[in-house]
Amino acid sequence: MKIVIFCHSLESCWNHGNAHFLRGVARELLRAGHAVAVHEPAEGWSRTNAVADGGPHALAQAADLVPGVAVQRYDAAGPDLDEALDGADLVLAHEWNEPGLIAALGARRAADGRFLLFFHDTHHRAVTAPEEIGRFDLDGYDGVLAFGEVLREVYLKRGWGRRVFTWHEAADTALFRPLVRAHERDLVFIGNYGDGERDAELKSFLMEPVAALGLAARVHGVRWPEAARAALLARGIEYAGWLPNHRAPEAFARARVTVHVPRRPYAEALRGIPTIRMFEALACGIPLISAPWDDAEGLFPDGSYLKVGDRDGMTAALAAVLRDRDRAEDLARTGLAAIRARHTCAHRVAELLSIAASLRGDRMPASPAPAEPSRIAAS
Repeated sequence: MKIVIFCHSLESCWNHGNAHFLRGVARELLRAGHAVAVHEPAEGWSRTNAVADGGPHALAQAADLVPGVAVQRYDAAGPDLDEALDGADLVLAHEWNEPGLIAALGARRAADGRFLLFFHDTHHRAVTAPEEIGRFDLDGYDGVLAFGEVLREVYLKRGWGRRVFTWHEAADTALFRPLVRAHERDLVFIGNYGDGERDAELKSFLMEPVAALGLAARVHGVRWPEAARAALLARGIEYAGWLPNHRAPEAFARARVTVHVPRRPYAEALRGIPTIRMFEALACGIPLISAPWDDAEGLFPDGSYLKVGDRDGMTAALAAVLRDRDRAEDLARTGLAAIRARHTCAHRVAELLSIAASLRGDRMPASPAPAEPSRIAAS
């Protein structure tokens, strides 16, 4: 098959964690024998900021991370859909596309039944900014791929899309894997600051426990404001700025533990949806301690990571893991096994192809009656 992906960026991961999963999906589709073409804006926000942050060669390595995928960059006029969709069998449109492009793809699908068209949502805007998702015209889409069951239910409740499937993110294990390196620090945290969704949580579950224990710690990420960087410095934590996503495994390998601090929408409104950072860390075989989030879908077996409820719990858990090597190794081993058993991009590609196969026998006309919702669980 020919699979066409429209996304904000495959090459740039600057404040764009979705690049990890999209790269992994493209890689596994190629491994399965399919052709993959990716279309992204030439002056997208992530790409522009990556070059401003890291210089003209910031994305030189990223361009070669998924050999075999054809990446086409389009200008402000938008992609040439005649060319982009020529011979397409399956099309994925990620939610960080302009509404005009989403609508144009839906219109093409409604007029041309030769390909399946999916809208792919991997963000919390459906609950935090529903008016933004409501702008998308999904009438021509065969289905929505939502990265958690609770998000699938939001789409169904609001009547967005004909069918909605649960399709979790996962680890690109070709890049995210355990590496053997000498430990250089106690803790590493990889995460962008965001827009105020976890200011207090970063202090309670990262900064203050590290300071209380006197740990050697490093933070990577973008959009950390001056006040937050000063707070890190005051607690003896090194701020190291942007770390391109494909270099994260090296950073994990050089630290003894990491922490997961989900943004508030995931902890409160989107139960059961882990951030991509959990998949990344567990795939790299580093012990992980998480601030509160509800694994409502049972994605990870007990012992994959430690979950704590407050600052004191995080401080105690960090001290225990750093003190007890056997416990740390058991956490890392169990978490890695969970990824390899259920949460690789190869698993997700198999799910995607299963969804596509289930719909091919039910090609819908341009204006069908609403179909019953269906679900493919991430397992």
